Amino acid sequence: MTQPVSPAQRQQQQDGQVAATATSPTGQPGRRRLGLRPDVRNLSLLGVLAVLVAVGGFTKPEQFLDSSNLQLVLTQASVIGVVTVGMTFVITSGGIDLSVGAIVALASVWATTLATQEYGFAGILFTAVVVGLACGLVNGMLIAYGGLVPFIATLAMLASARGLALQITDGKTQIVTVDSVLDLGIPDSYVLGIPPLVLVFAVVTVVGWLLLNRTTFGRRTVAVGGNAEAARLAGIDVRRQRLYLYLLSGLCCGIAAFLLVVLSGSGQNTNGNLYELDAIAAAIIGGTLLSGGRGTIVGSVLGVLVFTTITNIFALNNLQSDVQQIAKGAIIVAAVLVQRRTARDGET
Repeated sequence: MTQPVSPAQRQQQQDGQVAATATSPTGQPGRRRLGLRPDVRNLSLLGVLAVLVAVGGFTKPEQFLDSSNLQLVLTQASVIGVVTVGMTFVITSGGIDLSVGAIVALASVWATTLATQEYGFAGILFTAVVVGLACGLVNGMLIAYGGLVPFIATLAMLASARGLALQITDGKTQIVTVDSVLDLGIPDSYVLGIPPLVLVFAVVTVVGWLLLNRTTFGRRTVAVGGNAEAARLAGIDVRRQRLYLYLLSGLCCGIAAFLLVVLSGSGQNTNGNLYELDAIAAAIIGGTLLSGGRGTIVGSVLGVLVFTTITNIFALNNLQSDVQQIAKGAIIVAAVLVQRRTARDGET
């Protein structure tokens, strides 16, 4: 006579099966099989960031090393950084989200309409988050239950969200008049010299790291990205997991939209332009595997700081934006080549 299995024991068995899907045929964890060294990778990114700081300090010492400029760099990194945290989860699961920039734009303009601003701070924040979640829900339903590939579904959302944002604004800039929102962007609201937007980014980063590395949700995300069929056989509801991931990405876009409204004091249909490329690039150079199965929040954050610092240095030195884009492209290609080389060396 078999003994009944408690819910806790069933969960432990399922977690063990999830962990098994991420192991190599030799029984070693997938990370070890690929020969990956997250600590070395993050230290390398810190080294790149240190070099960039040195370059900025050498070329424009008074401007770059000024505390207000460093605060600006961190504040600008906060907006795209929150988006990148959500993108990291999606890519780790083997998906992609090309609509994050458009969702940020739609959420920001919807949250700054005159009707929304009548409800003050809470109305703007609530609207931005709800719009982000709604777009993430549509993406998740189309991908998880509609059978559309992530590229097509999120590309359609990109076009639709941009079009709706343009329709709402009629091509005009919507100025924020709610003082409690605008006050978050002034130095008087800084906490120990740290802008509130940076604190929000820090909280999102910590929560994202805990969620990916210390919860069953994170293990399931990695398992789905590593081998979706094996994850399904292990008892994971793959479709539901993917739905949750795109909801998470939409939530991050909603939070980022609110931060952008605070930073710019307005809502525009052009907000979030190319955020999808910046978020994907930051996640990739941080060590998140583009094909899925491995993700790192710390690496993604360092990638965001690298790109934001590059942008700041180029702006201070009055260099053309096309050169900046070329530099970013070269970094992305180098990061992907390193990933492929590391994976190939780990398999031999």
